[in-house]
Amino acid sequence: MSASVQGYVAAELARGGYQNVHDLLTLACAKHPQRTAFSCGDDHLTYAELGSLADAFARYLRHHAGLQPGDRLALQLPNSLQYPIAVFGALKAGLVIVNTNPQYTAAEARHQFRDSGARAILVLDRLLPLVRAVQADTALERIILTNVEDLQAPVYDSQEPGTERFMQALRLGEQSPALDCVAGLDRLALLQYTGGTTGVSKGAMLSHCNLLANVLQTIELFDKPGLLEPEKDVRIAPLPLYHIMAFATNCLSSVGMGLHTVFIRDGRNLDETIGAMQRYPFSLLSGINTLFVGLMNHPEFRSIDFSNLKWATSGGAPLNSEVGRRWQALTGAPIREGFGLTEASPVVATGTQLSPYREGYIGQALIETELRTVDDEGNDVAPEMPGELWLRGPQVMQGYWQRPDETAKVLTPEGWLKTGDIALLDAAGFVKIVDRKKDMILVSGFNVFPNEIEDVLMQHPSVRECVAVGVPDARKGEAVKVFVSLKDDAADEQALLEHCRQYLTGYKMPSYLELRDELPKTAVGKLLRRQLRDEARGSAG
Repeated sequence: MSASVQGYVAAELARGGYQNVHDLLTLACAKHPQRTAFSCGDDHLTYAELGSLADAFARYLRHHAGLQPGDRLALQLPNSLQYPIAVFGALKAGLVIVNTNPQYTAAEARHQFRDSGARAILVLDRLLPLVRAVQADTALERIILTNVEDLQAPVYDSQEPGTERFMQALRLGEQSPALDCVAGLDRLALLQYTGGTTGVSKGAMLSHCNLLANVLQTIELFDKPGLLEPEKDVRIAPLPLYHIMAFATNCLSSVGMGLHTVFIRDGRNLDETIGAMQRYPFSLLSGINTLFVGLMNHPEFRSIDFSNLKWATSGGAPLNSEVGRRWQALTGAPIREGFGLTEASPVVATGTQLSPYREGYIGQALIETELRTVDDEGNDVAPEMPGELWLRGPQVMQGYWQRPDETAKVLTPEGWLKTGDIALLDAAGFVKIVDRKKDMILVSGFNVFPNEIEDVLMQHPSVRECVAVGVPDARKGEAVKVFVSLKDDAADEQALLEHCRQYLTGYKMPSYLELRDELPKTAVGKLLRRQLRDEARGSAG
């Protein structure tokens, strides 16, 4: 057990005998094997079925794929039942998961595969051309293909050279020798890529201990009489599992709490989400501001039975207070906001309908999570005064993958993680995020880094200078706006946006593009990003 873990989390790790995240599933299978664990579309898995399939996948990875503990496996999938099978199977085998957005462009995927050194990938079959396009620049040796209908209409034979079908992998695994779970709390479990404090995407190294600690911290929050009923509670989960918040809460914590979780394949498809809410007597719902607004505006929203809903959780992007008030008025259940970041596995603070509540504040920190707000010199500021939020706890990452210099920028020798967020802390420990020290833009819960967008635009031969900023957006929380000055008249706004579409996935695309003769600079020629951002936000209201 990590020497830094003590108190409640250490006691719970010892009590449960945890040595691997897979132990969450082992315990859930023992407690309620016939309880439905996950549903997606018309597919369902009980905990016993999930345990059996995860075990088969683990055997396949080690005995047939030739992967060894510590090797990285990339997952590039939409929400599906294949996701938890692969996650728990890979972790049992001692592999390291690399969550990869299926909407990535070739350039984005290439960086992540190459940087992580992933040797294998489980990918949606329609994305094979993208993987083929970048494979030569990566360490990828084994490609496992699946499709959304695999569990209902399994395909065993691959028609693509050098690939294997997921269902065949499970069949081979079932025929393979038994495999012991690879133990080691300090072993690396997940490389979750994030821009951190810069636009360079880095892999946050999250250990089995980090992830288990965060699950146990979350369970402690819910461990109140009558709050959760594992044999009854159903969670609707529209957020994508490749995002750290959904991965940790809707996959890992759901198993740890024994919930029935209903995945929505595409959270942007409101009809699919509404359909699941009509079909299941759900008691929990996770989403973001954008989703809650969209659902309330859906013509069938008022036909949903909300009598079982205990509360909804909002995470990944700030919740608008008016949206929260309107939701509670329509459903009778509150939204409780959560705050986290990739480097903290990710949950830092959140609440339930029974938690102390202060409007506009996120809530209080999870058990054994220390928070402080500091000035630019690292000195603590007074309560309710703005300062950079620092945190410390057993869920804080080991560091950034192969980037000790970047790790040193955000982790102090005493274990404090510098979040880059400007926050207020009151005397009771309620936290409110008021700004971001870093220039990150938060679009529908996803981190968008100005440098990446600016680098793409600067590749266009007509662009002289550009600055990307975030502006308020009622639907997405923030949207991307770019200011551009040109060298010539060979391009217009439409041409520049078409250029961006070749290199940027949808949520990173600029929503607004403004051409200017000159962009403002300091006396030494540094572009005044803050001035443009303040101007853009002022214009957007």
